[in-house]
Amino acid sequence: MIAGTYIVSAVLLALSAIFFDADVLNATTQTIMWVVIFFFASAGASAAYLTVSETWPDRDPAEAIAVFFAIGAVAGALGPAFYGALIGNGSSRTGLFVGYLIGAGMLIGGLVEVFLGVRAAGKSLEQVTKPVASVAEPAPAVAVTP
Repeated sequence: MIAGTYIVSAVLLALSAIFFDADVLNATTQTIMWVVIFFFASAGASAAYLTVSETWPDRDPAEAIAVFFAIGAVAGALGPAFYGALIGNGSSRTGLFVGYLIGAGMLIGGLVEVFLGVRAAGKSLEQVTKPVASVAEPAPAVAVTP
């Protein structure tokens, strides 16, 4: 699910960049494309969040989510300046075209998931990862003889 949603989102965003640059889209069609893109992207983000929280032991999910959140917060803080630079004086669509293609770089995340992701489809959580509360079997006692 993660790979599929990331890849679909990336391809659709790249298509919207091409259509935007070609001045094919109006406000309504651009908005419809964004709604469809965000539908798939948010499903992928939710699936990734659940995967982290369910497959990593104890404190690691919280740390991973905190790092991802911090990166997102920094990107969000820099976003207005970045998009302002892309828009420039508004005389050219090229800057936003490039920005959309940068966003479509989430294709890389989808491909990483395809090749390195956890194969969990149709499996129980216990088959995918060791339960956090599980205890390792103690090693058998070895008799020591003098």
